[in-house]
Amino acid sequence: MKKLATPSLRHRLGSKLILVVGLTLLVSITTWAYFNIQSQKQKAMEDIVSGADRMAGTIKLGTHYAMMLNSRDDINQIITNIAKLKEIQYIRIYNKAGQIKYSNLPEELDQTTEIEAEACYICHRSDPPLTEISLAERTRILPATNGPRRLGIITPIRNEPACATDACHVHPADKKILGALDVVVSLKGTDFAISKARRDMIGLAGLAFLVTATIISLFVWRFVNRPISRLIDETQLIAKGHYESDVRIKSKDEMGQLALSINQMGGDIDRHQAELNKQRDEYQALFQLVPCLITVQDRDFRLLQYNQEFADKFASQPGEYCYQAYKGRSTKCINCPVEKTFQDGRSHVSEEAGIDKDGNITHWMLRTSPIHNEAGEVIAAMELSLDISDRKQLESQLAQSEKKYHTIFNSIPNPVFVLDLKTLDILDCNDSVRKVYDYSSEEIIGRSFLDLFEEEGREHYRVELKTRAVLNQVRHIRKSGKGIFVTIRISPCEYPGQVVWLATTSDITKRLEAEQQLIQASKMATLGEMATGVAHELNQPLSVIKTASSFCIKKINKTEIIPRDIMANLLTKIDGNVDRATRIINHMREFARKGDRKLASTQLNEVLERAFEIFSQQLKVRGIEVIWDIDADLPRVKCDPDRMEQVFINLLLNARDAIEERWAHQAYGPGDKRITLKSHVHANQVCMEVHDTGHGIPGDIIEKIFEPFFTTKEVGKGTGLGLSISYGIVKDCGGNIFARSDEGQGTVFIITFPREK
Repeated sequence: MKKLATPSLRHRLGSKLILVVGLTLLVSITTWAYFNIQSQKQKAMEDIVSGADRMAGTIKLGTHYAMMLNSRDDINQIITNIAKLKEIQYIRIYNKAGQIKYSNLPEELDQTTEIEAEACYICHRSDPPLTEISLAERTRILPATNGPRRLGIITPIRNEPACATDACHVHPADKKILGALDVVVSLKGTDFAISKARRDMIGLAGLAFLVTATIISLFVWRFVNRPISRLIDETQLIAKGHYESDVRIKSKDEMGQLALSINQMGGDIDRHQAELNKQRDEYQALFQLVPCLITVQDRDFRLLQYNQEFADKFASQPGEYCYQAYKGRSTKCINCPVEKTFQDGRSHVSEEAGIDKDGNITHWMLRTSPIHNEAGEVIAAMELSLDISDRKQLESQLAQSEKKYHTIFNSIPNPVFVLDLKTLDILDCNDSVRKVYDYSSEEIIGRSFLDLFEEEGREHYRVELKTRAVLNQVRHIRKSGKGIFVTIRISPCEYPGQVVWLATTSDITKRLEAEQQLIQASKMATLGEMATGVAHELNQPLSVIKTASSFCIKKINKTEIIPRDIMANLLTKIDGNVDRATRIINHMREFARKGDRKLASTQLNEVLERAFEIFSQQLKVRGIEVIWDIDADLPRVKCDPDRMEQVFINLLLNARDAIEERWAHQAYGPGDKRITLKSHVHANQVCMEVHDTGHGIPGDIIEKIFEPFFTTKEVGKGTGLGLSISYGIVKDCGGNIFARSDEGQGTVFIITFPREK
């Protein structure tokens, strides 16, 4: 640190302050003295003029009486006596012609002066002569020749009325001025007093200047020079790095505040320097230990500096070309980001690959940054490289995985849709969509998944898709407009950048058609088994009709008149039994036809009663008692009433056969052959139960009874499809069916449905 030279005297702040303050003080005191002297001089002159004027007035008054008497001796005596005063030089009285009529100097008597002489010219400078002039105009200063200066005052003698009327001498009344009194006094005493006052004032000003300048000099030296010298010494110590120095200035003025500021500045610099040193060490450590490659290169692409990570990765030396160190090249890279940084002074990014010192292929992502000098010129470039070899390997594996995923995704035989979590728009789909729906991926992607549903059910399924994992037997519309039935499975899934729904659909149209055929075949088989019961049901109304018709024929053959009331009763019975037979036939026809799969609000008690109507007569014929335990306020459920009738018919047939099989070869008493039909609500579920008093189902096979083609009946007496079809119907309607049995005690089949909301 270069030591500051001590400034010369003229360059010191104290000297400048003293000089400026001294000059200002000198000018101020000089100006004050000048105007004070002028004021004193003017005051003295005014006093002497005023005194001379009063003296002239006194002389005029003193000679007035003598003049009235025209006593020349008295006038001369008065003038002579007054002229003896020390200050008076001479006293003259002029007449109008300028002749000296009276004077304290006898030799001047009767002398005539020029009208234009200075004493007369005061009034006679105009024509006619002035009669009214001010005191200042009547006063004149006579310059000193061989003596002191003199002051002359001309006082006009006016023509008073007494003068114009007096008998001694008459002046015309039109004459205003009769003459003039000229009094000349010496200014010797006044000039001496003014001169003495001037000397005193100058001396006082000089003394005041010296005293004030001395005080200011001492003040500046004490409160400016000394503190500034100490502050300069302190700042030089701070400049040398001695931040712990302390300037002690006790004053509380600006110098004291400046000293405190410099002390605080030294402490702040000390702390900041320590922090800078700490940061420098940290940055140096970061530069060396940062887990990426850092190099600094010049315009020739030589390595000026690099960190430890680079040294460990590549076998290089300072001064080596970067393309040699990174890639083992003999010439620079064609697309060099460092070169671009030197050209435009900006940062550039690129990905590169090279060989490390172990011979392994290394990939890295680099970013360059310019380094400027004080003039703003790019003198070097920093290159920061991040090893991305593992990422490149993962990208390769990811690409292979994505290729495999797309292969699997497109090879899934079922259509798969990727849906937006909120809007249900189709974001992606696999190739199987074209096979099932006839839509290409370009046609279907971007549309709403709800477009595949029938229009009236879209809002319903919008909620269902977001709340249920599986939707069974959903009707979809293909591109051609043809409807198909599908099962939809929904699950959340991670999709690049967001969470989506993954919807997989399974075309179950053919399966449902096959099931429908099996159900229809089961209906036909059931109808075959019900033939005897139906015959019994139809036989009763036919018997009534036959009896009534035979009665009428006999009466007609005998030409007997049938009473009107008897005829009405017979016809009513015939009509009622025809209606009953019609209902049975229509019921059989409806049961036999293929119905649509529609869920509706259903009262299961009514379905059970309708199914029982077909069997009521044959059960009665076979001696099977039916006990009804029905909840009259049973809530409604959502199901297919026609298909549920088939379920109840199958259960009644199984109950009939189980009872017949058990009691066919043994005696039975009242209540042994019994079917109990129950309905009730349990835990928000609507329960329907069919109890029988058959032989029961062994525990080892009860879990198999709902499997297709499984039967416990003898060969030729069952297909094994009744319970399987019933199970499928109940499940399709959203319910559940199961059996409980105690072998030898009978079986109970229980169907449950959630109550309709």
